[in-house]
Amino acid sequence: MKAWRLQEPGDPWTNLVLTELDSPTPGPGEVLVDVAGTDLNFADILQCQGSYQVRVPTPFTPGMSTSGTIVAVGPGVELDVGQRVVGWTVIGSGGFAQQALMGADGCTVLPDEVDCSTAVAMHITYGTSWFALHRRGGLQPGESVLVLAAAGGVGSSAVQMAKAHGCWVLAAAGGPDKAEACLEIGADVAIDYNNEDLYDRVMEATSGRGVDVVYDPVGGDYFDVARRLLAWEGRLLIVGFASGRIPEAPANHVLVKNYSLVGVHMGGYREVDPSPFQQCYDEIYQLLADDRIDPLIGEVVGLGDLPRALEDLASRRTIGRVILDPRA
Repeated sequence: MKAWRLQEPGDPWTNLVLTELDSPTPGPGEVLVDVAGTDLNFADILQCQGSYQVRVPTPFTPGMSTSGTIVAVGPGVELDVGQRVVGWTVIGSGGFAQQALMGADGCTVLPDEVDCSTAVAMHITYGTSWFALHRRGGLQPGESVLVLAAAGGVGSSAVQMAKAHGCWVLAAAGGPDKAEACLEIGADVAIDYNNEDLYDRVMEATSGRGVDVVYDPVGGDYFDVARRLLAWEGRLLIVGFASGRIPEAPANHVLVKNYSLVGVHMGGYREVDPSPFQQCYDEIYQLLADDRIDPLIGEVVGLGDLPRALEDLASRRTIGRVILDPRA
């Protein structure tokens, strides 16, 4: 099989090497899948660069989650060959390949009506937004939600999930095309923070009140602005640090405005308490079946285009999810 391998830590668009490998053999609790779709994530880039919270010894094949058809099962697995699944890959044998290993306990069997690209486009992004908005954020219908990086994969999922819950959504993204994309997926207000002042626009739109919830996958300077935009008893959901800078908040400001800083680490539930995942994906697939959400897929690429697509993602030139289909 063909697989992209990272030989040493660094930017994946320069350090990945396309290699011919033997198909891996699934161990206890593992399945081997023919990959039909793998989502590209900032976390994949960070892991290749050696700056992600989970360090992986080189060489390895990146791609933290994938979808496809099971072709072999290891000991102790109750899944069957031929089933289509989506879920987390086994560290080191990721989805940037024609075949990948997956942990059986982290697999979700796909409904017949959901294709693999749609499933993997939703798996991390909509899962993250479910955990952020509902499990951690306690989102209530009628609340106002500001989503940063709202035209990206995880941001666009938050826009749709908040709208499906009956909230008023302000979407902030960089560039007029991205702002327009936010309106097309349901945002009530779109702010181009490359050309508009984020603070002024949000305060104008909320008549000076601010917002109940901020969904922040960016961190850095935008976090510094976003915490000032929280209304009384608001919640700032800390989803990630795509900007590269991990910000800090002055405790006196948190106290005076009586808001909450809420950490969102979806992956941590895999080790600490995996029980919420079933509810998460049951609800997400029901929303999909009811046409209340529709993942924004910007591009599907083949194996040869993967390095370029990862660089586009890192440079924020993408809109929506980018999916690798090694069959393309």
